[in-house]
Amino acid sequence: MNVGFIGIGSMGSLLIDTFIGSGALKPSQITASNRTFAKAVCLADRHPGLQAVPLNRDAVIDQDIIFLCVKPLEYKNVLDGIRDALLPNQLIISITSPVLLEQLEESVPCKVAKVIPSITNYMCSGTALCMYGSRMTDADILRLNGLLSYISEPLQIDEAHARIVSDLSSCGPAFMSFLLQKFIDAAVEETGISREQARVIASEMLLGTGQLLTSGDMTPEELQARVAVPGGITMQALALLDRELDGVFNSVIRTTHAKYHEDLERVAVSFYGKEVNGP
Repeated sequence: MNVGFIGIGSMGSLLIDTFIGSGALKPSQITASNRTFAKAVCLADRHPGLQAVPLNRDAVIDQDIIFLCVKPLEYKNVLDGIRDALLPNQLIISITSPVLLEQLEESVPCKVAKVIPSITNYMCSGTALCMYGSRMTDADILRLNGLLSYISEPLQIDEAHARIVSDLSSCGPAFMSFLLQKFIDAAVEETGISREQARVIASEMLLGTGQLLTSGDMTPEELQARVAVPGGITMQALALLDRELDGVFNSVIRTTHAKYHEDLERVAVSFYGKEVNGP
């Protein structure tokens, strides 16, 4: 399998590093292009055998799968530049939610899919959220999921739910680490414990909590019940959190969805010159 990458920013380079590190791909199986070619050259230096190419078209030719890791408003120009180099049996994968499968299928002659990765994939953990275009066969899905399974748990989702599942899977690590940072800050300010010690303890706690909620088969409610003794310290603190955080995550979700719908409209204008309705 040969895999091309167009765009090697934060997520593109993370995917390449992780596919190689996990053994899913050898560097010689990867071709990468980037708007700043020197960045692609640096990536090739880090992974000897990886081919850095100056043109996006060069990252398409002879590739089985091509990951598009560019900003949503760049998609139309990128697709226009590579369309005549694409073949029907190739698979284009978008990693951004505001670009719709319908828009992709209208723009290219090949198969398309959307995969929303997460920074957790860097540790070969978390999910990869998958949406498959109408031209994909069962064999195509099996091949793609087989590649993604090296670094994640591939999970098929409805495109209409792309934003909320992205909140949980892709934005969630930033949200949870922000809350952890605030917990650590408060511990340091209130008690004088060293920041490094607090960070290590809190980070290990979060790792163990994640394991309890996955391989330990506990729900969040069950975990809280196991820790919080009625009338005890944890129960009091949970009651405080329940009061203070009431509605906070509803506002977070409304905020991300508002930005998503704004992005949907801007992408539609870039593709069609007018606004269209999306999921």
